[in-house]
Amino acid sequence: MTYPAVPVAGATGSDPAAASPPAARAAIGAARTIVVKVGSSSLTTSAGGLDPQRLDALVDSLAARAGAGSSVVLVSSGAIAAGLAPLGLKRRPRDLATQQAAASVGQQLLAQVYAGSFARHGLRVGQVLLTTDDVVRRAHYRNAQRTFGKLLSFGVVPVVNENDTVATAEIRFGDNDRLAALVAHLVGAEALVLLSDIDSLYTGDPRDPSSVRIPDVGGPADLSGIEIAAPSSDVSTGGMASKLSAALMATGAGIPVLLASATDAGAALAGGPSSHEIPSVGTSFAPAGRRTSARLFWLRHAATSSGSLVLDAGAVAAVVGRRKSLLPAGILGASGEFESGDVVDLLGPDGIAVARGFVGHDAADLPGIIGRSLSDLPEELRHEVVHADDLIAVGGTRAAGAAENVTTVVGGPR
Repeated sequence: MTYPAVPVAGATGSDPAAASPPAARAAIGAARTIVVKVGSSSLTTSAGGLDPQRLDALVDSLAARAGAGSSVVLVSSGAIAAGLAPLGLKRRPRDLATQQAAASVGQQLLAQVYAGSFARHGLRVGQVLLTTDDVVRRAHYRNAQRTFGKLLSFGVVPVVNENDTVATAEIRFGDNDRLAALVAHLVGAEALVLLSDIDSLYTGDPRDPSSVRIPDVGGPADLSGIEIAAPSSDVSTGGMASKLSAALMATGAGIPVLLASATDAGAALAGGPSSHEIPSVGTSFAPAGRRTSARLFWLRHAATSSGSLVLDAGAVAAVVGRRKSLLPAGILGASGEFESGDVVDLLGPDGIAVARGFVGHDAADLPGIIGRSLSDLPEELRHEVVHADDLIAVGGTRAAGAAENVTTVVGGPR
């Protein structure tokens, strides 16, 4: 599956209907359900083990937000990092088997420490370990929604992490920033807060005095030309690129985002339904439009494609520009083994993905109908290949890497 890692160079800016940056901060402050993600480097000591004081400080801020009337979901890295010291490891292992062993030991410790820390505030926690199947498979996705809903209805704080003990390189989310964006939409959150060890988004490496802090992002154009720092911590896997990806993922679905330092968690989480406080720290990202339905969000960001259809230029213009259904006449070719109802990628003539959708025909039907008008087809095949209500634009696979005007700075802080 693909998704934009950073904005496309030359983007035209934010949607006219998008909230202004100050409004984004106000929305984050007033959010009734909020997802907070914290990285490993914000929870650990320089030696790599869990830092109880830093973890307690984070929990204090989360508990304060819950006390102000918000339902809080925490997406927490740190299982592998927590398992390093008990196993006598000095740095994050490179091989998968040792990573999974560290995660197995560390997840137990992490859950225990969180439970004890939240208990100081009279709050209960529930551990939720997710795999890609839980969001890629539609039935699993709905089940996860129900589970989160029930936990929140009981006043429980879900503590979420990828199930690192069983996830492999081929079936993993990649980083918890992306997982947090998926969870934010899954639980119907009204805000996403990404906490790391950088206080804001900057135009370059934050250690460079010439880099300028970006307080608010109103749209993709505000990100053109920035330099992105790569992660340098031995216990972290993400970096600013993954946070920008997660922010774009969430804001594209109508969820405002705040990027801030974990040391500023109290200020970043200021507010709540019963409060008029507005977060004053970090970088806010305004939502880019209306909230996407759970079905279409899943289709764009989580579903596994079973094949692809190549469209001619006219069909691309109709499907993406005018939001019309895809008809057989606009298809140049097809690949993959799929059945009606499966997910397929829609590609332009250049092979770049422009949309995804639920296909209305079996792959076996397509050779006989491609390029033909509906009126020329047998009655049983006389319908759209992908209906307009069953597709969503994806912006182009080429956007999955760094944008042309965005530079990665190796070794930057996270």
